Amino acid sequence: MKYKDTLKIPRWLPLCFEALLAAIFLGLSPIYSFAQSETPLIPGLKYELIGVYDQSRLNHILGPELDGFMASSTEPLAFKGKFPAAKYAVKLYRVEYESLIPELDNKKTRASGLIAIPVTGAKTLPLVSYQHGTVFNQFDVPSHPENSMETRVMIAQFAAQGYVVIAADYFGRGISDLPDSYLVKGSTRQATFDMLWASKNIADSLKIGISQFFVSGWSQGGWVSMQFLNKLNLLDINVAAAAVASAPVDVYLTVNRWINNYQPGDAIYLPGVIAIQLQAQEFYLRQAGLLESAVRPEYVDASRQLYVGKLNWEQFSKITPRKLPDFIRPEFARTGFLEQGVYWQTLDNNQAYRWRSEVPLRVYYGGKDEVTPTVIGYLPEETQKLLGGASVNTINAGANADHRGVFLYGVLNQKKWFDSFLTQQNR
Repeated sequence: MKYKDTLKIPRWLPLCFEALLAAIFLGLSPIYSFAQSETPLIPGLKYELIGVYDQSRLNHILGPELDGFMASSTEPLAFKGKFPAAKYAVKLYRVEYESLIPELDNKKTRASGLIAIPVTGAKTLPLVSYQHGTVFNQFDVPSHPENSMETRVMIAQFAAQGYVVIAADYFGRGISDLPDSYLVKGSTRQATFDMLWASKNIADSLKIGISQFFVSGWSQGGWVSMQFLNKLNLLDINVAAAAVASAPVDVYLTVNRWINNYQPGDAIYLPGVIAIQLQAQEFYLRQAGLLESAVRPEYVDASRQLYVGKLNWEQFSKITPRKLPDFIRPEFARTGFLEQGVYWQTLDNNQAYRWRSEVPLRVYYGGKDEVTPTVIGYLPEETQKLLGGASVNTINAGANADHRGVFLYGVLNQKKWFDSFLTQQNR
């Protein structure tokens, strides 16, 4: 894995630049609207039209393709026929933009994402920033929507109904030449923020104004969305509302439960998740030897190959155990009991909910979620009650809802909720 080492920037400078961007946003409108210009303003920003989904294609996504997506779920037919028919065709643009790596002295890098724009003829549209869940393949990301069913669902549910949808790939995915930045706090926030700024410039060049700004995410993307919200709050950028599904907002508690309190329903891909998370922390936070200290010796090589893309998930799963405790060294697992060591302390520092938020939020969880423990879903609401922050509504997707079921329930519910803010604006 290589990254371009073309520029070193003081750590304080990006914060000043971001504050300037925030001031620009706020100066334009109290509801986060975009100014209009003929061409993009960011050096190095590129975007290209990669396709158009017509109404027939969009309806197919929420029909036969959705059936396939839910075939192995605990509730395969729960959402059949529940999504509305597409109103508009959608143009899909792949975006490439410059960013910085906070953990590596703000070295420059390039990242990618997707912007989906409905063909409505309207000059002003609402925008939702979607943060995707865990993927093991570099190109199973929003900038390659044919490889990402969750992205296609968001396009068909939101863009086809009149929202601009944007989605970052994150560092280490899409065009990025970096290793995966999985659950790395600073880089994740930077990638999503710079994707937003890139999208602002693209909207400018296409002469599209933005009326309301929303944030949404699932699984890893739920954690990313909460980290993103924290950054937006810090910069005083207005967000109308946000929604997260199966979000591991407390990474320390979530990973500790996976490793030290195995449950029969736990996802079989958790060893892969931990393998890439350990190596992301090892690389970005310079914690050399972390993987070897945590993973049983016979699985270290497979973990390395998974991280660099020499093994895919299916190949990795055939040579590693299905149960996470059988993958992890027992002595390392015990260090999680009392948060001993830099690894666990870093996870605790990566929490994504312990601040006073100004954004109305909905949090979705499910009774059979095989990834995110149910109790984690309640943490944002209880925290905001304690701190007197914005309203948080914790919503149960159902006693039988698994990880994918929580995602689809959340997408259906949040769309109606986001629409209510548009209605309020038009009154």
